[in-house]
Amino acid sequence: MTIVFKVSDNVKEKMLKYYKDLRRDKTPPYAVFQAMDADTIITLYESGKVMFQGISADIDANIWIDLEKKLNNRIIDIKTGKEKNKDNKPKEIKTSKFDQYNTIGSDEVGTGDYFGPIVVSATFVSTQYIPFLNELKVTDSKKIDDNRIKEIAPQIMNKIPYTSYVLNNTDYNKMHNSSLNMNKIKAILHNKVLLSMVNKCPNYDKIIVDQFTPPTKYYEYLSDTKEKVINITFTPKAEEQCLSVACASIISRYIFLKIMHDISTELNTNIPKGAGIVVDEVAKKLVKEHGLEILNKYAKLNFKNTEKIKDI
Repeated sequence: MTIVFKVSDNVKEKMLKYYKDLRRDKTPPYAVFQAMDADTIITLYESGKVMFQGISADIDANIWIDLEKKLNNRIIDIKTGKEKNKDNKPKEIKTSKFDQYNTIGSDEVGTGDYFGPIVVSATFVSTQYIPFLNELKVTDSKKIDDNRIKEIAPQIMNKIPYTSYVLNNTDYNKMHNSSLNMNKIKAILHNKVLLSMVNKCPNYDKIIVDQFTPPTKYYEYLSDTKEKVINITFTPKAEEQCLSVACASIISRYIFLKIMHDISTELNTNIPKGAGIVVDEVAKKLVKEHGLEILNKYAKLNFKNTEKIKDI
């Protein structure tokens, strides 16, 4: 059982005194302390959030929830960690569906971009890192602007175990020419990074993947693969529900942006993301300067953009 809520400053002071002699020697990142009281682990974070983990977590948490009510007139729902207002309605606090689990999650970036590689990452997020990631406001990378991605991705990569794989365009075009469609390529790459994370971090509870194809089809794509991860929970919009998937999304995006910057430098041209009209214009310019073969190295040739450029 895991219970998380934010404590007031006056309650925090009492917690510091109460758990003074029960503290562990090692403290998790961004934690003020971590203590062991019987079979409950208590972690107080710099943000003011406190986490209770263990069979008796509810009993230990209730001590401080009652004190919050007595000293500060705060009513905290022990099940959700949300604070109720005067109308007895819970205040909105963002929580993730899989917060109670240690999860491995994977996500990819670049499948909708004409230029640039496909980057797939997997991460392992244990419950102890949830407050840290919530403080960073981690969510689906598509909802975060590029500058923010560049700011928070290195912090995540420094704390959270991860693995990434970059499929460059030359190899992608070879795979697609050999009759592999995009979803099969994605399944192969997800399996590759998930295998790596399962070996690195075997103490996970669940493996979460955004459902980009039905599970039966996903495993069908991997029928020729010798080693495969099979105990997967497939969830639509997993980046919004599971922090390990969101972290994988952010890390993949960060790596993709760095590679796009490198490509722009190599070609002395600002290479745009996506597959729209601006992309077509840049592709035409590159073909005029370097010939059609330039696209094999930097673009996904099966996109409709290629036919437009060939026609011109």
